[in-house]
Amino acid sequence: MEYYLAVDIGASSGRHILGSYQNGKLVLEEIHRFENNIRVIDEHLSWDVDYLFHEIIAGMKKCKELDKIPLSMAIETWAVDYIFLDRHGKRIGNAISYRDHRTDNIDQEVYKIVSAEELYERTGIQKQLFNTLYQLMAVKKYTPEILTQVSSMLMIPDYFSYLLTGRQVCEYTNASTTQLVSSNTRNWDRELIEQLGYPQTMFKEIIEPGTIIGNLTDIVQESVGFDTKVIATASHDTASAVVSVPALREDFIYISSGTWSLMGMERNIADCSLESMQANFTNEGGYNHRFRYLKNIMGLWMIQSLRRELEETLSFNELCQMAKANQNFPSRVDVNDCCFLSPDSMIKAIQDYCQNSNQPIPKTAGELANVIYQSLAISYAATIEEIEMLTRKKYEAIYIVGGGGNAEYLNELTAKATGKVIYTGPVEATATGNIVVQMLNNQVFASLVEARKCIKNSFEIKKYKEEK
Repeated sequence: MEYYLAVDIGASSGRHILGSYQNGKLVLEEIHRFENNIRVIDEHLSWDVDYLFHEIIAGMKKCKELDKIPLSMAIETWAVDYIFLDRHGKRIGNAISYRDHRTDNIDQEVYKIVSAEELYERTGIQKQLFNTLYQLMAVKKYTPEILTQVSSMLMIPDYFSYLLTGRQVCEYTNASTTQLVSSNTRNWDRELIEQLGYPQTMFKEIIEPGTIIGNLTDIVQESVGFDTKVIATASHDTASAVVSVPALREDFIYISSGTWSLMGMERNIADCSLESMQANFTNEGGYNHRFRYLKNIMGLWMIQSLRRELEETLSFNELCQMAKANQNFPSRVDVNDCCFLSPDSMIKAIQDYCQNSNQPIPKTAGELANVIYQSLAISYAATIEEIEMLTRKKYEAIYIVGGGGNAEYLNELTAKATGKVIYTGPVEATATGNIVVQMLNNQVFASLVEARKCIKNSFEIKKYKEEK
């Protein structure tokens, strides 16, 4: 049996999932799970990458214990965050999170050098203050001495792959989210980097998903008890999730539903028009030279934060049921308002928004959850209208992949709000996409189309449709 190991690290948890191809179907087996939380380190919201790498190694050791040695492995995480390395390959500073407030108002520093319109025309990436471009400007403004020490900048999954193999490279799908990659060349925009005053030498070679990075170092081999190939999967977790969409046609709308809801479509050429920019769509890198033309929507971060504040013994399914029982509660919020990005209290942020907009203030868990789910569905409906306007096409269905596909009440609301047929699954979308890219590298599948057919036949796909 040939096994492929997906290390899937999200904003709240990580897991190791072994994938195999059995009797024409994909079979997944979770062998290790661990928490991932943002911590305050040296006064900044940061990721504990030492702990995360320890857990990566711990999960790999489970493969040895189970006598299921993977033919290859690959890591995907969230985007935009990075690690600095010195000339000896040692980490400089901490892995500061995109939710940290150091980038507040930093866009004005960037626009003194290059306009928002030119940035979009060059990169096709939507403006988000946490994009790597703005994070680097914050470093340049507040701690410029750090940049004089930097030899390399690696995105989070690239850093972990470097620790495993000793090779420093940047995978394309994650690199594209920096807002420093040209949408034309799909490589670093060196002229833009020069304008912004960032050290050119720290931007390493960009490789495509599916590329072999290397084998494990001797030290890692000794620790885990085996050797394997490390593959660059579509290392931005959304890019891996999109690989797993079980659509048999190429013109589909997807929502990668997790902490964020990423809603969009695949296309072969980026849309860097002013019209697209004004609608705040982004052209992120995808598998096989495609672009993920999408919009970032706040997603289940709000319901996750609500659950933490209320009582973590409440399951997400229970919150869904409580929301449905309060479906007539009328208040709605703009889920993309910056007040919901990292509030001290999500409950207070929702209540303040409702009070300031002269709406009834939600007080119970069910009322608060209903406000979130109803508002998300409204945002999805508005986004698909924008997609149809920008692409001059109509779409019949929306494919929801990822953990958010389990939120049945939200799926029902989305079908009602959009008037589209909703398909949900697979739930383990990022791990599935991660493994499929590895299998494509090993020629288990002849094409992405063939792989998606296999995904459709391997997992439960649910259908929701608003009755007329």
